[in-house]
Amino acid sequence: MEIENSVILITGGAARVGRGIGLALAGDGAHIAFTYFDDHEPWQKTQSEIEALGVQSLALPLDIRDSEQVHAVIKKVADRFGKIDVLVNNASGPWVKKPFMEITQEEWDLTLDINLRGPFFCAQGVAPIMLSQGYGLIVNITDMSAFQVWPGYSHHSCSKAAQISLTKSLAAELAPQVRVNAIAPGTILLPPDPTPEKIKWATENSLLKKVGSPNDVAKLIRFLIDCDFVTGSVYLVDGGRSLV
Repeated sequence: MEIENSVILITGGAARVGRGIGLALAGDGAHIAFTYFDDHEPWQKTQSEIEALGVQSLALPLDIRDSEQVHAVIKKVADRFGKIDVLVNNASGPWVKKPFMEITQEEWDLTLDINLRGPFFCAQGVAPIMLSQGYGLIVNITDMSAFQVWPGYSHHSCSKAAQISLTKSLAAELAPQVRVNAIAPGTILLPPDPTPEKIKWATENSLLKKVGSPNDVAKLIRFLIDCDFVTGSVYLVDGGRSLV
């Protein structure tokens, strides 16, 4: 698969890591479709920046918890571009720190619906298209909480660990035409206006003593597009944080 003139669908692609991935791959000549939750996200700015790189872009609103919306969005992308080469399941739920004993059913359902149910149905939606093409790549964006114990984030950690199980299951079921892999970033972007304490924490919790960028994730997606002998794998992009 070549990146140039490929069609890449990125969920949650209007801002932060998703935006960075889209811009990086658009710079390689890929056409980028991306979803956003609502108009509070800078989707118009992101779309303009992608198109300024000389490729096509399609931005679509999506509540990823709604499987009917998911399938409708995928149909619109396929109708517009005639194919979908890569799906990046990037959309993620809100980070809410809460002790295990205080997590409500609503908070549990919200996290699992966005972080697990959404990627499942996105993959289910693109799979028939990719299978009919005879090729395709699905990349699930998990994170380090799938491997580490983060007190106060048990609901989030469970959803991200389940993404890894989903990755391996889909890799087995969709082979050999469709490859499925996962990427687990460490600290890729700090919150806006981070405190000096937050910057120090993020830096010290990396063997490389620095914070990563969305481009680090995009570089790995480039590799996965190019290398067609990789499926069912999970790649850490964490600056060595898992070893600290």
